[in-house]
Amino acid sequence: MTNKKIQFGIILHGPGGHMNAWRSNEVPSDASTNFNHYLKITKKAENAGFSFVFVADGLYINEKSIPHFLSRFEPLTVLSALAPLTKNIGLVGTISTSYSEPYTVARQLASIDKISRGRAGWNVVTSPLEGSADNYSKDKHPEHSLRYDIAEEHLQVVQGLWDSWEDDAFVRDARNNQYFDKNKMHELNYKGEFFNVKGPLNIDRSEQGQPIIFQAGASKKGSGFAAKYADAVFTHGGTLEQAKDSYKALKEKVREAGRDENSVKVFPALSPIVGATHEQVQERYKEIQNLVTIDQALDYLGRYFDHHDFSQYDLDAPFPELGDVGKNSFQSTTDAIKQDAKENNWTLREVALRETTRETPFMGTYEEVADTLIEWIDNEAADGFVMTSHVLGSVYDDFINKVVPILVEKGYYDISYNGETLRDELGLPFKENRYSLS
Repeated sequence: MTNKKIQFGIILHGPGGHMNAWRSNEVPSDASTNFNHYLKITKKAENAGFSFVFVADGLYINEKSIPHFLSRFEPLTVLSALAPLTKNIGLVGTISTSYSEPYTVARQLASIDKISRGRAGWNVVTSPLEGSADNYSKDKHPEHSLRYDIAEEHLQVVQGLWDSWEDDAFVRDARNNQYFDKNKMHELNYKGEFFNVKGPLNIDRSEQGQPIIFQAGASKKGSGFAAKYADAVFTHGGTLEQAKDSYKALKEKVREAGRDENSVKVFPALSPIVGATHEQVQERYKEIQNLVTIDQALDYLGRYFDHHDFSQYDLDAPFPELGDVGKNSFQSTTDAIKQDAKENNWTLREVALRETTRETPFMGTYEEVADTLIEWIDNEAADGFVMTSHVLGSVYDDFINKVVPILVEKGYYDISYNGETLRDELGLPFKENRYSLS
């Protein structure tokens, strides 16, 4: 037995993580803009004791984008709507540091944190899609390294603004006509290369002090950024050995950054395909595979490479040599795709179909998947998992109803929450105000 509770998050990708999940008869075809669907999935997760829901985002589309990305909710709007309808589950949203103003971001997230009484989180991204620049009056998309330099300043400003007010600054003493203690209000006066922000922020702190910082950068600069600033990190997962290596490397970087390694939680991606029997698992996998055509798979693959046109190549020839294509987009993902294709001598067809419906270590019977999750936790490959369910339908329900009870029985899960805030739930301390500490 163990007292270690596995932490689960769930990505609200509308119909699911598969590019053609909208075609499944298990979800509404308009799931990406169907609030009742989002609420239903969130309530199931909360009733099962999941730590957080997570809404991803993108700032550029074209006719080859994932279909349900063509019309989907903006993260903070849907999280704001979910906040008063939930009680315990964390609410995490993606916001780009390359295409947003720190003061606005600080206000938005602080507002959700206050509405939810300390359950907000920010997935800090730099935006990989080059076309985003055309939607924000920018001459060009910043190159990869520069985007992280901007992100570092952006985050410093936001976190500085979140400390504008000490926790007891608003006395609201009507009898003595004193609304706040002016000695506990602080201007930031940040002057950097990219941002100059005076402050203070016009909203006070929440029950958890500051929202949780999530990050998913897997490149060298991205993982360095995560080690320095993140409270929780999303990783690709891969095999158990790959996950162990990634976990160990990140924890080492956290220590090198002068932080306690336990202060950063690691959440590999979890795309389970479960069933009562191996035959049912294979049937479900084939159902998901059959949602996509080869032409759609090529478009999906092209998105990682800044919408590169893969239709120009021979489908059954070895994966093409692409040089630096993808370097300024989803860098770590495109590097991994190129490397895997080369090492396994995969054709373009094989790569495209694998990317749309990846096989994962979490395919198997309910008992097998529960044991695999436990193995990853016991072998320090993860602190928890973020579910990227292919389709938010029967497999998601079966995971909650069949796999979770096995984890509870084996002492690796508890559907109750660790406290009232997201920091409580993740075992992270209250974020003290920098001025209170000085």
